[in-house]
Amino acid sequence: MTTLRGLPPRIDARAHTLILGSFPSEASLKAQRYYAHRHNQFWRIMGALLAQPFYEMDYAARWPHLQAAGIAVWDVYATCEREGSLDSDIRLGVANDFSVLKTLAPDLKRICFNGQTAAKFQRLLVGLGYEVCVLPSSSPAYTLALERKLAVWQQVLRT
Repeated sequence: MTTLRGLPPRIDARAHTLILGSFPSEASLKAQRYYAHRHNQFWRIMGALLAQPFYEMDYAARWPHLQAAGIAVWDVYATCEREGSLDSDIRLGVANDFSVLKTLAPDLKRICFNGQTAAKFQRLLVGLGYEVCVLPSSSPAYTLALERKLAVWQQVLRT
């Protein structure tokens, strides 16, 4: 099995909230874009939260809006082995170096985990001094209705 390498963080000094996923899907790795699978609900959710048509926008055009809102995106794993895209199939995962966050985003206060696999890193991030929360996964594999996911994301990200 081949070791897969994740995507670099999308973070700048304006970030106050970081959304951490687990590891990019096959579609995201192939496209070199976060949440590239057409059924992943991340961009729909963020669009509803920020009143932006992210899902219809070109990928590059999304980031200035997200970063202006103080939101950054990354994953918990830098590398792993995995067949397919399911989190349950991640093997030999190596965590990203979260110590760089203080330099990249000095005003970062909150880290929100996009799903339970990413949330396994809660203790580590709390230990680094961040407030943490767990969001329902935006993955199509997590079958909670979009409206229910959106309600939780709205509640957490608007506080």
